[in-house]
Amino acid sequence: MDQSPTPTAPPTVPAGRYSRTDDRAADRRLRVAAVVCGVLFLGLITWLGGSYLLRETTMNGAVPTFQTVSDTEVQLQLSVRKSEGTAGVCTVRSQGEDGAVVGQSDFQVPAAGSSYDKVVTLRTIARGTTAELLGCTPDKEE
Repeated sequence: MDQSPTPTAPPTVPAGRYSRTDDRAADRRLRVAAVVCGVLFLGLITWLGGSYLLRETTMNGAVPTFQTVSDTEVQLQLSVRKSEGTAGVCTVRSQGEDGAVVGQSDFQVPAAGSSYDKVVTLRTIARGTTAELLGCTPDKEE
């Protein structure tokens, strides 16, 4: 008898243990789809952020200074930057020491010019300790 080794078949790999070619292709397609979705999402966020930051705001106001004149009046400086020819209304309020609203009023902003600076008087029902601008709204164009 010949004791030479007999040729044997190479060992087979159990099915499912290692990736197959079609699994790799599916993984590649998923990665490409994820990258495309990510790029589209970043594009959407960039577009929304840019449109928010670059939109034209027609009226921007501020109350740089105020002074409590009496228990029933607060004088404040109303400063508004706006588009030329835009009229509107700015709402200002004052609060007392306890945080309760003691006065609130709307002040008209004329259309002339691109800025409006005026000292106005806000009437209150008790001593006001603050003066804050709630917002400015342009008049509707007809």
